[in-house]
Amino acid sequence: MRERLTSLNNLQQRTITALAGVFVIISCILYNELTFLLLFCTISSLTQLEFYKLLGLDGNQPLTYYGTFCGTVMILLAYLIEQDIVPFENYFIISPLLSMIFFIKLYKKNDLKPFTNIGFTFLGIIYVALPFALIIVMAMRGGNYNYEIVLGSLLLLWASDIGGYFAGTKFGKRKLFERISPKKSWEGAMGSAVFAAFIAFVLGYYFRTFEPWKWYCIGAIIVVVGTYGDLVESLFKRSIAIKDSGSSIPGHGGFLDRFDGLLLSAPFIVTFLKLFS
Repeated sequence: MRERLTSLNNLQQRTITALAGVFVIISCILYNELTFLLLFCTISSLTQLEFYKLLGLDGNQPLTYYGTFCGTVMILLAYLIEQDIVPFENYFIISPLLSMIFFIKLYKKNDLKPFTNIGFTFLGIIYVALPFALIIVMAMRGGNYNYEIVLGSLLLLWASDIGGYFAGTKFGKRKLFERISPKKSWEGAMGSAVFAAFIAFVLGYYFRTFEPWKWYCIGAIIVVVGTYGDLVESLFKRSIAIKDSGSSIPGHGGFLDRFDGLLLSAPFIVTFLKLFS
């Protein structure tokens, strides 16, 4: 199957892979909260492992598996606490788990830059796992699973990506941030905003969780912060001289490439919802 995909052009690969991925993601979100939890635990773990692998290409030695384990525990705790299965105080479990990173590095004799790699281990947890944990918090509204919040946010993210891709490809001339991402243009950013606004309008009509203006606000957050998320990931890739974060998703690169906008958007969306809902 992979060989057939690689024989197609980039747009065909992107389309086929996107449709398959969207089907899996939407199915897991809609089925129940457990499939939703399993989906995002898996995506978070694969993205975090990819992040640490890329750091390794630049000669770093983060605690790949322990850092990913801590991230997964954080997500599971968020689910259990938001569902009122365990008390809020269980969040404190995260503190000794993270402190163990320092202890483990004491026994790594071949690590020439232990504190640099301790920092990179923490960065993988904060940059990747924490936003996915916040998505769990966002979905468990008032202790009850609400698929509309997560699905709506993802639809806005995908709309932003699609609008930006086609508008940038067709009309892109003025560079948005050439030093970091030469292909990004202001025209692409406008296409991203227009398509996201259209999807926000549709969500405001069909999804009753929020008033329409809140969907427009979430869309604006995703367009602006999601673009910065893409630029931050491009900066990361440039710093280690690679084009894509991986080849796990044909036509889309790796998991970091596909979810970079969500990683930085999630904290802003959750904060907005906590303050105004």
